[in-house]
Amino acid sequence: MITLGVETSCDETSVAIVSGRKILSNVVASSLEEQKRYGGVVPEIASRAQLEVLLPTLDEALKKAKVPLRKVDLIAVTRGPGLMGSILVGLSAAKALSLALGKPLVGVDHVLAHAYAGFLSDPKLKFPCLGLVVSGGHTMLLRMESASHMKTLGKTLDDAAGEAFDKVAKILGLGYPGGPEIDRLSKKQDPNVFRFTRPFLSSDSLDFSFSGIKTAVYHQVEALKKKAKGPGPKVRAQICSGFQEAVCETLVKKSVRAAARENLKTIVIGGGVSANSRLREMMAEAADEAGLKAVFPPLALCQDNAAMIASYGEALYREGRRDALDMPGYPDFEHHDGATSGRK
Repeated sequence: MITLGVETSCDETSVAIVSGRKILSNVVASSLEEQKRYGGVVPEIASRAQLEVLLPTLDEALKKAKVPLRKVDLIAVTRGPGLMGSILVGLSAAKALSLALGKPLVGVDHVLAHAYAGFLSDPKLKFPCLGLVVSGGHTMLLRMESASHMKTLGKTLDDAAGEAFDKVAKILGLGYPGGPEIDRLSKKQDPNVFRFTRPFLSSDSLDFSFSGIKTAVYHQVEALKKKAKGPGPKVRAQICSGFQEAVCETLVKKSVRAAARENLKTIVIGGGVSANSRLREMMAEAADEAGLKAVFPPLALCQDNAAMIASYGEALYREGRRDALDMPGYPDFEHHDGATSGRK
């Protein structure tokens, strides 16, 4: 089966061609450089850019895959969550392709697709497993029984992990996006110079909370400003390391705890923050100690991309999923179409 995937949930525009777990092409165009001037994603800029580049991105994906459009068997598209203007760009294109080609259409929740992205890097990976999604908009733990049956075990009660990284970077004057720069500056630094509270770690809850760490960083920076002009490069790097360590430790320990509670032997990590080098290091060590397997997607599949949409959409299709041309989009994960069955 040849599946064409379309992803336009935020500022990326991506089209991919996959066959099962094999990626034939995965083209991503981003408006990030335009967004950097504003310190975050401006929805109007994102959707206008997507309107401009979607068709060229589609052409490039087909060319790289060496697959003519008529050979496509299935259209998979992100229907949420995300920016509604952006989602509608991708949805409209996918529906038009489905109608024109006479091919079936499957709508995909892109948060769940992040959890599925690890399946593209490990052909032997099987259900059931634990999914950890860590991105700019979402942080959650999922029990993954199959492509169409995932249960939310825990989620963030305030800031997502990626959102906290971006806000802390802004507090420290590091620019946008904050995650890669914090990761870079944290290397070879002592994370205990500035030790921040690990929220909810002493609780049995599988939920997360990261706004408190962000606030603690803010107060630390303000205190340093009162003593001097503010934190210099060395101190900023130490704060980054302390912040990153607190977030990663919380993510890792709760994931291992959830796997033990659910009697699962594999943890699949996805989303933008899954590219963080310290998270990968800590998760691998903790999983090894607990007798678990940790699966990370390759770095190219950590960001929003259409390969995960196409592959996950194909898996849903094989489990019986079909969607109509009047399928709506949705902005929030809580408004998704039932791929998860709620909190445990």
